[in-house]
Amino acid sequence: MLRRLALTAVVSLAALATAVPASTALASGSAPAESAFSGSGSAAPVPSAVPTSGPFAEARPALGPLPMPLPLPGFLDGGGGTGPGEADEVLTRLTVSVQNSGVPGADGTFELECGPTGGSHPQGQAACDRLAEAGATRAGRQELFRETPEGTMCTMIHGGDATARIVGTWEGRAVDTTASRRDGCEIARWNSLVPVLPDVR
Repeated sequence: MLRRLALTAVVSLAALATAVPASTALASGSAPAESAFSGSGSAAPVPSAVPTSGPFAEARPALGPLPMPLPLPGFLDGGGGTGPGEADEVLTRLTVSVQNSGVPGADGTFELECGPTGGSHPQGQAACDRLAEAGATRAGRQELFRETPEGTMCTMIHGGDATARIVGTWEGRAVDTTASRRDGCEIARWNSLVPVLPDVR
């Protein structure tokens, strides 16, 4: 409905811009064009809506060309597409740092972008697929990067010296977390982040 009203206003302004110069020309005393429907060579003058005499003639404003219609805002033009210079924002951009994993090529600091996949992460597409899988469920969104709460009872199993830190944004949410394999809870948490983190099992 709003789009229809806006388009109607634009069309009305365009029609007014066309009509005003013609009426102004008639008011200045110029002869009107010969009517196409007249049987004789002369045509009767067309009365003008613009006052040419009397007290209102002096106060008549000088009408210039009307401004071009402005582009419709996004909520009126259907919201399709992005404006010039606008780029789709990457909602997932993470920096993954891994140490002491024992996996060839897995240690180091890597960039990971999803939507589209990019960065230097050695398993970028698989990592993005894992993040999308977790983000598709409420439990996954709540648990994937959540650190083990203090006081949680965990089995005393040592899973190696690997440590990692993940910083950035995931689906627009801020992420800053560390991971290790120091006990059963941390091992399970690390494994849930594979292949964002290397598989050291």
